[in-house]
Amino acid sequence: MNKLFLPYRHETDRQPIISRLQDATIDVEFLDPDKPLRSTAMIKSIANNCSGDYTFIMLGENTLIPGRDCFSRMAAIGSDTGAVMLYADYRHRNTQGKTTDCQLIDKQEGALRDDFDFGQLIALKTASLREAVAEMTSEYRAAGFYDLWLRLSRYGEIVHINEYLYTIEENTSSTSHHEAQFSYVDPRNRASQIEMEEVCTAYLKATGVWLAPAFKEIDLEQEKFDTEATVIIPVKNRCTTIGDALESALSQKTDFPYNVIVVDNHSSDGTTEIIDRIGKTHNNLIHIIPDREDLGIGGCWNLAARHEKCGRYACQLDSDDVYCDSNVISRIVQEFRRQQVPMIIGSYRLTDFDGRELPPGVIDHREWTPDNGRNNALRINGLGAPRCFYTPLLREIGLPNTSYGEDYAIGLRISREYQIGRIYDVLYNCRRWEGNSDAAPSREKMNANNTYKDRLRSWELQARRRLNTEREGK
Repeated sequence: MNKLFLPYRHETDRQPIISRLQDATIDVEFLDPDKPLRSTAMIKSIANNCSGDYTFIMLGENTLIPGRDCFSRMAAIGSDTGAVMLYADYRHRNTQGKTTDCQLIDKQEGALRDDFDFGQLIALKTASLREAVAEMTSEYRAAGFYDLWLRLSRYGEIVHINEYLYTIEENTSSTSHHEAQFSYVDPRNRASQIEMEEVCTAYLKATGVWLAPAFKEIDLEQEKFDTEATVIIPVKNRCTTIGDALESALSQKTDFPYNVIVVDNHSSDGTTEIIDRIGKTHNNLIHIIPDREDLGIGGCWNLAARHEKCGRYACQLDSDDVYCDSNVISRIVQEFRRQQVPMIIGSYRLTDFDGRELPPGVIDHREWTPDNGRNNALRINGLGAPRCFYTPLLREIGLPNTSYGEDYAIGLRISREYQIGRIYDVLYNCRRWEGNSDAAPSREKMNANNTYKDRLRSWELQARRRLNTEREGK
């Protein structure tokens, strides 16, 4: 008989749960409370005690209410497809009794994020589970489940069942999206992130995608520029914030010429007039309104980078945000000259509009290392800010014409061949407010964003695998 493994419950709390889960096709076992749910020890314990063709595991602490034929349906689809792992859409009922539909996204090759959302109930092909566990030689406290599903993805298909097969009834507080979004760079999670990186690196090596720390060199003086640096600000309808951003950019102190290019993407709220007014007193402010109306943030960046007055180095500043002081551009150019790399990423601090720090505070991406940063970049959903580029390479590669993930896309592409430099000091205040594009996205928007970044990774995996094959053939 197939078996369902549930998080530990005290003996006195088990019978109601077992009664609710009564199913002729399923047996129930409660997990050991002394082993973390996603640890290697727990995964091994499950493999040693599982039975039947499919093993079911509940991944969360809330209450599971299976739908009619939930377990048999998952097992049947597993049998039909030969899947090594299955997960399904579900419904979530909060403590006030409100129920919402939770649609998940398909697992694709580039879905390497350790926080990929499989929902709270998964089904594993028992034979494949045992095979994967037999190969596990490292013991992880936090990355055991990540290790498991990456291994399983090499054996066969991980299937998303887009049917609502169960309901989760909330009985514990859940992590907010804002907290979850930055969990991988929260210093409190550093130990678990080291585990995740080790697991992902092993997977990339096993699948022929890992890149050794050998990088192309680049001559940053090969072209002549009249302007050494340019701050690029794409903007649309940010009349409440663009003034602060421009003041921050235009007050930079440098011993070289720099300018600011604002790509005003057809604002209609007064933003255009604010830019024009400030431009009257600053001759190094270039105000561009695109001829076309189909540009996303990436397209605006390409327009600015290809402008004849764009400087040698192109530096990011979002229209919501500000640099932390007047020496940022000087520091960035100094680091380009010192590190001799075509892209540099700084560190930033999350703040409110009064400059008060918001959790988790400083985002410095110290998970990046010179040797393995470009491999680890395939596991996480962002590379940091501010992002700065050697303009000739930026012009050559270009950003995708999107308004989400465009920066991640070019970072992956550049890191495939070149070293990316880092500045771990805070250069940038990322100001959170209700108008931010990622302040409180809907599940539908989050799914679209995550699907796109997973696709970017899928394409990058294909390119890196082909690159390694070509190198081996020489």
